[in-house]
Amino acid sequence: MNEIDLRTVSTAALAYLGDGVLELYVRRTLVAKGYGSSKSLNTHARSFVCAPAQAAAMEKILPHLSTEEEAVFKRGRNIGHTRTPKNATVAEYRSATGMEVLFGYLFAAGDETRLAELFEIGYRGALQ
Repeated sequence: MNEIDLRTVSTAALAYLGDGVLELYVRRTLVAKGYGSSKSLNTHARSFVCAPAQAAAMEKILPHLSTEEEAVFKRGRNIGHTRTPKNATVAEYRSATGMEVLFGYLFAAGDETRLAELFEIGYRGALQ
């Protein structure tokens, strides 16, 4: 995706991509931690990719963002949402969407080192 100007990619597309990236990072971490059954893996994964958990992770990540990364996060956070999941506040859902956009952006930019760093900051201690 390097030939694409990522500033012009829709926030919805980046959020879609970022959602998958976060899911993959969580799944990879859970498998590495030794979870083996499908039920256990799915239960644990859902608890880390829900909007409240992503919003909590994003609170830890925010102080570590560059100016560009913060702008990408805010671009995603400020998407107008018409529906909010029952288990999340509007603020949590917006923050989670911003996180997904940021992770989608970094993945599309090929910056997997930074992705891993931010994932570790956000979920440090939670995935133990």
